[in-house]
Amino acid sequence: MPIKNRFAETHAEITGWRRHLHMHPELQFDVHETAQFVEDRLREFGITDITTGIGQTGVVAVIKGRTDTSGRVIGLRADMDALPIHEATGLEYASTVPGKMHACGHDGHTAMLLGAAQYLAETRNFDGTAVMIFQPAEEGGGGGREMVKDGLMDRWNIQEVYGMHNMPGYPVGEFAIRAGALLAATDEFVLTITGQGGHAAAPHEAIDPNIAAAHVMLALQSIASRAVDPLKNVVVSVCAVHSDTDAFNVIPQSISMRGTVRTLDADVRDLAETKLKQITDLTAQAHSCTADIVYERGYPATVNAELNTEYAAEAAASIAGSVDTNTPPIMAGEDFSYMLEERPGAYIMIGNGDGATVHHPAYDFDDEAIPAGCSWFAEMVERRMPIDA
Repeated sequence: MPIKNRFAETHAEITGWRRHLHMHPELQFDVHETAQFVEDRLREFGITDITTGIGQTGVVAVIKGRTDTSGRVIGLRADMDALPIHEATGLEYASTVPGKMHACGHDGHTAMLLGAAQYLAETRNFDGTAVMIFQPAEEGGGGGREMVKDGLMDRWNIQEVYGMHNMPGYPVGEFAIRAGALLAATDEFVLTITGQGGHAAAPHEAIDPNIAAAHVMLALQSIASRAVDPLKNVVVSVCAVHSDTDAFNVIPQSISMRGTVRTLDADVRDLAETKLKQITDLTAQAHSCTADIVYERGYPATVNAELNTEYAAEAAASIAGSVDTNTPPIMAGEDFSYMLEERPGAYIMIGNGDGATVHHPAYDFDDEAIPAGCSWFAEMVERRMPIDA
């Protein structure tokens, strides 16, 4: 089955929703206007079973099929929040909020799930229950975790859960997926190396934390090159370095480094944390300094269940004609992972074409992907809960 005809008919309407959301971005859990927009559209579709405030500001809508002999419940999820970025697209529908921008395509994800909800509410051509999940705070807030804590899976008896993200650099409307880990666990660290400050002209009278910090930064790269199996994935990045002085002639008392560790495998995640702490502590000692280490685990890896990946790929292939089922893992993170820890499911990528990558001030979601994305959401419901089963 190609793109559903209904989405060709409603493409302009859904595009209008997407561009409205793009013009009015909100951050993390503060997505009150976005959630209200979602709720208003859902009610216009005739959906009455709507719950707000899940995971603080999430919206959950239930659509019953024409029949319910299967007892099956499928969850579909889209994220709603934007990023603290100044938009640089110059588009007529550019952000109207300074310093906030939909630079990751969550406006597109939300609009596509709304489009699917409209179609499913009209046709109800399935046997079971479809649960539409509109999630806040994917960008660092852990909204997926908070919705799960609020009972998302148990309260609505969700048995399988599926999500989608746009993929710049991949042909518009085409799909890519893989079984197993698709996106990485995202951990963060702050390392503070303390020595003894002094005059830059008399370094022998000080204990320079710069030297220790430089050795730590370089040594951390041995985690990937020497500690971890070369056939497994790990990224250790020191992304910011700060001292307690900006003077040209002062050796600082302390240096702070912060960064991220990305892994796809739970054992590698444990090993990377252990090695980071050992390297930092012992390297600091070797230079007569002390180390304070703060290591915080973030989102877990996004792991697609094998069977559900097959279901997702089959639906995508029916729309696009083919699907890449062995796309390489991506070392970015995604808090849909919390939902996949609770229920079997899969996360799929949809092509966004050429242009700026996500989290860039020139990024824009390609509205030409909307019919394919809506079709995939709807197809997952109709395929997993066929009315003639």
